[in-house]
Amino acid sequence: MKVIGILGGMSWESTVSYYQALNQGVKARLGGLHSARLLLHSVDFAEVEALQHRGDWDALARLLVDAALGLQGAGAQGLLIATNTMHKLAPQLEAALEIPLLHIADAVGARLKADGVTRAGLLGTRFTMEQDFYHARLAARFGIELLVPEAEERQRVHDIIYRELCCGQIRPDSRQAYLDIMAKLQARGAQAVVLGCTEIPLLVQPQHTDIPLYDTAALHAAAALEWALA
Repeated sequence: MKVIGILGGMSWESTVSYYQALNQGVKARLGGLHSARLLLHSVDFAEVEALQHRGDWDALARLLVDAALGLQGAGAQGLLIATNTMHKLAPQLEAALEIPLLHIADAVGARLKADGVTRAGLLGTRFTMEQDFYHARLAARFGIELLVPEAEERQRVHDIIYRELCCGQIRPDSRQAYLDIMAKLQARGAQAVVLGCTEIPLLVQPQHTDIPLYDTAALHAAAALEWALA
């Protein structure tokens, strides 16, 4: 079993889901007392959030590269960034590392393509919804078109992530707001909705809607498990 390095803490609420999914997956596959071989570097999310909203991606790249190099030096054989948004910096990490970066968009794109989905709605932070690092990868590698909410709705989705979900707050009115936005995406032609922030599955689960949902954290962890056990 290979050792997986995890860049986490962005936020820690969703990093917990990675730790749980990877260990449950190993137990299911290998049985007995087996558990995942993991190294975790959990950052201070307050520092990351402040740099994100200032647009200081160079400082964020330095922070994550330093953390990733530490995981590599400690024995990680592959790396997960346990958040969608920070995959904006995937090229900088890949350039600095000798170990592979297991990209979240590749895990999502592979599953969407296997399921025959060619157009999906995307919910996430404003960075993920509005910038092209996620859209372009899914389009170029998997032929998938992503639809995003209107500007006011994008801000609402973003605010719920940072002000509520990253603080462990689960509110029924926020869930309904997400469901309403998802229904509009479906009406525009989305065959499914990508939960493109690893905190969103804490709020919205398949039992809340008949729209197919793609939990990016779960898909990312599953792909990492396959890699680690290959």
